[in-house]
Amino acid sequence: MDEREAIKSCPLFVGVTDSDLDDLTRIARRQQYAKDQMVFSEGEEATGFYIPLEGKIKIFKLSPEGRERVLRIAHPGRTFAEAAIFDVGVFPACAQAIEPSVLLFFPKQAILDLLHCNAQLAINMIGGVSRILREMMDHMESLTFKDVPSRLARYLLDLSDMKQRHVVLPISKAQLAANLNTAGETLSRSLRKMSDDNLIEVRGRSIEILDFQGLLDLAERFKE
Repeated sequence: MDEREAIKSCPLFVGVTDSDLDDLTRIARRQQYAKDQMVFSEGEEATGFYIPLEGKIKIFKLSPEGRERVLRIAHPGRTFAEAAIFDVGVFPACAQAIEPSVLLFFPKQAILDLLHCNAQLAINMIGGVSRILREMMDHMESLTFKDVPSRLARYLLDLSDMKQRHVVLPISKAQLAANLNTAGETLSRSLRKMSDDNLIEVRGRSIEILDFQGLLDLAERFKE
């Protein structure tokens, strides 16, 4: 994915013009990270935000006991650390490359200067932030009103972009269980049940989706 394509695909930048893309690529800095290399740690000064061009970035927090809770995985074309645009202070979580990755970094002050001169881009980005907040609210709704199989089905559908039959879990099953707010044993039972129902085929972290409509029906089911 090249820089302009990555920017255009981001919910944060919906509606950008060719002129906007010129300005955004001008201020962006390309950065490379090795597998397991930290992008930033919780508590560090928030100096900007990122878009992956290649690879995947794990966004996570650590409990006081050192337990890891994965918040999400940032794929190419999806921003992370967006709050650094307007917030004052520090990164609220950690970010780490889970495979060799290339990122676009947008320095906070450069973005703010650009928005000051381009009111339409600022309005578009406010709309983008609203879309990201809606996604977070949908996630919270899922944790509150849907059971583990439903949450797992939605995760797999999102991972597949609703079209790829073969997907590979980007994190361990233990991390996925924590991300879905459940126990590892419950996640394993849900995977076995979905496999028994011929919705998926599981081989370690490799999953083949056999029935998209069945998964979608499961994902939309609410707790009884």
